[in-house]
Amino acid sequence: MKRREILKGLAALPLLAPLALGKNTAKKTKIIKPKRLKVGDTVGVIAPASGLSKESFDKAIQNLESLGLKTKIGKSARGVKGFLSATDKERLDDLHWAFSDKEIAGVWCLRGGYGAARLLPMIDYDLIRKNPKILIGYSDITSLHLAISQNTGLVTFHGPVASSTLSDYTKTHVVNALFNPSAPYKIELSEFNKASDSNLFKTEVITNGKAKGKLIGGNLSLLSALAGTPYALRDVKGKILYMEDVGEQPYRIDRMLTQLRQSADLKQLAGIALGIFEDCNPKTQGTQTLIEVLKDRLGDLGIPVIYGLSFGHIRDQFTLPVGIEVELDTSNATMTFLETVVS
Repeated sequence: MKRREILKGLAALPLLAPLALGKNTAKKTKIIKPKRLKVGDTVGVIAPASGLSKESFDKAIQNLESLGLKTKIGKSARGVKGFLSATDKERLDDLHWAFSDKEIAGVWCLRGGYGAARLLPMIDYDLIRKNPKILIGYSDITSLHLAISQNTGLVTFHGPVASSTLSDYTKTHVVNALFNPSAPYKIELSEFNKASDSNLFKTEVITNGKAKGKLIGGNLSLLSALAGTPYALRDVKGKILYMEDVGEQPYRIDRMLTQLRQSADLKQLAGIALGIFEDCNPKTQGTQTLIEVLKDRLGDLGIPVIYGLSFGHIRDQFTLPVGIEVELDTSNATMTFLETVVS
């Protein structure tokens, strides 16, 4: 993630948020499970952050059609406006349209990039609460997952964006989550990931143990950037925090984890599941490695913590349902959904 762009875009949130939240925010939210998808359903395709090239856009539509879905494209979804797909209002209008259109069964984000956090103060959370649907995407889409989940109770999905590579592993887990849910549903490491030569794909148990709790989290850059705003992680007690990132130096990972520790009491968590932090090796010899940073910042919390589960900015990734009860088992490097994730 690009730190300067994120911080610049979030700078206005604390000032705007009191005007934006009001009646849309409840202190406690009841979990709402969206309806499962079926072959032949129509999904709304939106770009709430950055845009795509024509080639990548065409690939994204083909990916969704390969799942047996029909697509309805947001008015601004094809746009490219610098590092955004469109203006804030245009992207917001597409988000609201996708949730309000009765023909649309789910909302699939085209890509991450940057910009979703700019929408948070303007989102009509009551509209989303009254029209619960599957929302799926990852990376910058973390902003939407966190804000929508905490302000409406809707279960959303940290999973492949429409333009992702749908490997067999990725496709199997997204279909089993969104189309064919079952419980308990145990997810093991990808064989492709385990075969990688990169040390970043190796699992590392930081603190051994089992833990149960509701799943929260997302991309670390966004979680730390939202700290101090009304959209930050809150009520973490007894929950399982999942995190991933890409292209960050270990000292930056240290900085972001330190910010999280100082803005939320991570010791109240039940456990932490870390994905694969691709391209996060140090570029200077003699400096701390990623794993050393993770052990230093998370190893003293007194809760189970494991690095290297199969999610993140990688080819093989499973889909994580935000707000659902899961079990984390560090000894076996597994995560199990303890309840069905859609209705």
